[in-house]
Amino acid sequence: MENNPSKGMVYLVGAGPGDPGLITVRGLEIIRSADVIIYDYLAAPTLLRHVRENAEMIYVGKKGGDHTLSQDGINALIVAKAKAGGTVARLKGGDPFIFGRGGEEAEVLIDAGIPFEIVPGVTSAIAAPAYAGIPLTHRKVTSTVAFITGHEDPEKETSTIDWAALAKGIGTLVFLMGVKNLPQITGSLIRHGKPADTPVALVRWGTTPRQQTVSGNLATIVERVKQAGLKAPAIIVVGDVVQLRDRMKWFDNRPLLGKRIVVTRARAQASDLIRQLSELGAECLEHPTITIEPPVDWAPLDQALDRIAEYDWLIFTSVNGVKFFFDRLFDRGRDVRALGRIGTAAIGPATAAKLFEFGLTSDIVPESYRAESVVAAFEKKDIAGQKILLPRAAEARPILPEQLSEMGAVVDEVPVYRTRPAADRAERLVEQLESGSIDMITFTSSSTVSNFKSLLPRDRFDELIKRVTIASIGPVTSETARKLGFEVHLTADSFTIPGLVESIVRHYRE
Repeated sequence: MENNPSKGMVYLVGAGPGDPGLITVRGLEIIRSADVIIYDYLAAPTLLRHVRENAEMIYVGKKGGDHTLSQDGINALIVAKAKAGGTVARLKGGDPFIFGRGGEEAEVLIDAGIPFEIVPGVTSAIAAPAYAGIPLTHRKVTSTVAFITGHEDPEKETSTIDWAALAKGIGTLVFLMGVKNLPQITGSLIRHGKPADTPVALVRWGTTPRQQTVSGNLATIVERVKQAGLKAPAIIVVGDVVQLRDRMKWFDNRPLLGKRIVVTRARAQASDLIRQLSELGAECLEHPTITIEPPVDWAPLDQALDRIAEYDWLIFTSVNGVKFFFDRLFDRGRDVRALGRIGTAAIGPATAAKLFEFGLTSDIVPESYRAESVVAAFEKKDIAGQKILLPRAAEARPILPEQLSEMGAVVDEVPVYRTRPAADRAERLVEQLESGSIDMITFTSSSTVSNFKSLLPRDRFDELIKRVTIASIGPVTSETARKLGFEVHLTADSFTIPGLVESIVRHYRE
């Protein structure tokens, strides 16, 4: 359809089945560029992080009969926002044209003369069974599949579903939005000739860490679903392919599936930890307790950069230290050539890897990733009288500059960043702790511990965390946590994000 420059452009975007990694490339492009995002209950919240700054976001519900707006209201909203100009993304769970009412919304746009584009999405009808280990077709089992709505329009006088044809003519049946009507669905299939022992599986919250699968057959599945307490949203798969699940289930085997883990790291740094935990099946709850900001005053670093050639060593204790140091170096119109023959030391492989991004290989990477190990590494070198520049956090522990000075070095410690408390989601955090829905809290620095505790009501601290597992990235962080009243259940052997993740997996396996 041709774009009319006098009106906005509407994109009906399929957001996929729940796993944010299943959004299409085109869908993500639209989310990042849209002026207005109109989204529903089943669109993964993680996708909204890609929305550009100042974009308008409007939630319209669409949750199992409990709608923030009626469909007519949603249609009117889309038209109104489009007529106001700009780009409108209507973000819909799954695929817009698979029981997503995208066809109705498209017709409204056509009638209003508004240009639009359909961006298909991965439907839960395919994705949820796949994540449950159920192939909808299999050469040795069946070559036919049908998608059926689990609840027809209640205003329709008679059903348009040909139950006899479904019961006898289709190998695999997939019902969407049919949990409430499960007894009617199974009963109709049996009455029209489908054997009562036909395998059935329901997959709830498919492709997400909350995925739950209940299996049975047409005669038993209603009672099994009732016993499991399984509710919407879920898809229903009927057919012999369900039997393949025992051999093919893969998502269920992830070691952290179903675990809800709080990540307290600063949002800008949390992605790596979240990615690794999510790939292992965990549901990550982001509650950043700190923000990383530039120092109050750049003067100490600027003065050090002006005489950078005087230094013998540069010691970096964190990825942030590396980033802010080089950002400032570049802002002042210089590059890595200014460092000349200065030796470099980095605490941990992540810091060393960040340094390598700027073309520098660390001369010293201690075996243990803490300040004391750097001191031990320098004991093997004669640094008496040598000048060391230590660019790091304003709140860092004093042990490193103190002990290097005792060894005869001249140490200039300059702040290149600072950590500040972040308390924008404290109320939500308390609610989640109250409900018992949090399994674990991860701490990656002493500042995340102290700032996390400050978010909780003092008189309820013990009550809120008594059932929660506490995981720490290293002994220094663990020591801080214990001093503040936390019971630390596990400390990473390797004081890195991969080391922390490995310890978490081992904890749950054991």
